[in-house]
Amino acid sequence: MVMDRIAIQPPVNIPAVRAAIHHFLERARRPAILEPGEPLLLIQSDSLSLEDRPGFLTLNVWDETRNLVRRISGVTRSERGCLALAVQRFGGRPGELQLIDLAHPRHGDHERKGSRLIFRERFRRMLERELSGWRMARISSDPDLEHTLSPAFPRALLTRGTQAIAAIGAPPEANEFPAMLSFGLIWLDYARRLHPKLTITTLQFWAPSPVAPLLSFYLPFFDPAQARFTMYLYSDEDFAMPLDPNDYGNVLTSLEPCRHAAPLPFTIPFSEALPVASGEVSLRVAGLEFARYKNGRLGNGSAALSLEEAQAIAASLHAMRSPDADSQTLIWQQNPEAWLESIVRSNLETVEASLAVSPVYGQVPAIAAQNRTVIDLLAVDYAGRLAVLELKASPDLHLPLQALDYWIRVKWHLDRGEFGKLGYFPGIELRRDPPRLLLVAPALQFHPSMETILRFLAPEIDVVRIGLSADWRERPRVMFRLVGAERPV
Repeated sequence: MVMDRIAIQPPVNIPAVRAAIHHFLERARRPAILEPGEPLLLIQSDSLSLEDRPGFLTLNVWDETRNLVRRISGVTRSERGCLALAVQRFGGRPGELQLIDLAHPRHGDHERKGSRLIFRERFRRMLERELSGWRMARISSDPDLEHTLSPAFPRALLTRGTQAIAAIGAPPEANEFPAMLSFGLIWLDYARRLHPKLTITTLQFWAPSPVAPLLSFYLPFFDPAQARFTMYLYSDEDFAMPLDPNDYGNVLTSLEPCRHAAPLPFTIPFSEALPVASGEVSLRVAGLEFARYKNGRLGNGSAALSLEEAQAIAASLHAMRSPDADSQTLIWQQNPEAWLESIVRSNLETVEASLAVSPVYGQVPAIAAQNRTVIDLLAVDYAGRLAVLELKASPDLHLPLQALDYWIRVKWHLDRGEFGKLGYFPGIELRRDPPRLLLVAPALQFHPSMETILRFLAPEIDVVRIGLSADWRERPRVMFRLVGAERPV
């Protein structure tokens, strides 16, 4: 007779578990319970009970709105500020919860971590409901700095046989939603390298319903030969639905008429005078604006300036903001992208010889309500083709998608012939070819994940990375010029 093998669980040492919990609570100054999928629950002195049951210990914690009951089957980890407990949830499902001390320095961010775990579990349930025929092979919101995976956006891999879907979600409180696109592309690339036997054909982006349509207008500009890219939107109640590719969001952009400024009737040493689309002249030193001129008035905001005052300000800024000035001062360090813009404008033929040195416009079309630390320039080459320049003085993982965002807007206005109608590039017949896209930064400041992201952009986007020398403030030189996702040699 063959007997079935039965897994026998070791008995729970209830007194030892109870003692560990009491010892932790006695030492914790701000105890709380952290459990994946549940809001953080603070523990008050009179809101916790422990009851002995045959084979396990029951933990009951409550507050004014919630009551949490778990069967404790053991201690899995004990360290300063944290006690991890093995639990049985409803239906006998194993799990883990942690007693943590929010006053401990190591756990100061657990409230944020708790909210991430909550959304990770919401994301899991939405995926399992919408993709019921697929198996959840992996889901995580853990940080992975080595592979540039952010804890802010949970990522998942679902399989069916040898086919797989990669997915990434943006929680409702995220404020850098385009970042999800960057991290999603990196996740797809990493998942393919991690699971070479799987065919990962699709990358799904999940975003809150108000935001998903605004993000979806990026998707047609990803390369369909690389993957199928889809956007799901979800509601506050976790109802989810895919967006129809025919209904991907409209480009929210505007282009103001270009008003041409009259030449300055004076000179200010050490400064540069840049006409802007409003018809004013912006006066700057190493990229920092200190005054504007229009219709005979020289001023800084509402304050009028005399020519002598403006000249004194320019001389003072130059003394603090020149290549040989003290690099430790705040003025020298302030807004390096503006300084880089000044260098690129003054050395445009060195940076890209095919571009006309004038006119060059800054942030046209305007991008409102976005936190952008890059500088956008719009130029034209000698053949009449527009060129978008994105400038960044420090490593920025999201530079390619920030550049794509601006490129899409420029292309939208170009396709409608609006630049010429509104006074931009006077006397130049603009070609209708898609704009070129030039990413300009110091050579050592391109983020190492940039090639991964660029590989997923549509072939129609003509991207060139231009790496400048480390001494670009003093003597800008082009160290490399890379097309698309090429890697430096």
